[in-house]
Amino acid sequence: MILSPTVASKLAIWRQKAVDNTLSREEMKEAILLLRGDRRSAAVASVTSKAKKAKVEIPDGDDLLKDLLGDAE
Repeated sequence: MILSPTVASKLAIWRQKAVDNTLSREEMKEAILLLRGDRRSAAVASVTSKAKKAKVEIPDGDDLLKDLLGDAE
């Protein structure tokens, strides 16, 4: 995860406040939204990518056998 200097600075401040037990609920919410933002966009990209993949029909075993043997049963 590549962070902008602004985001890295905010995270450092929030970490220190968490250690000092002075982190407010609003700051916690902001931090969670910021950290989850990249994960949500990755999840959307993953779902979109999976939807684009071609679905291959699994051939029937009997049909495969017929193809291999010819129709010499």
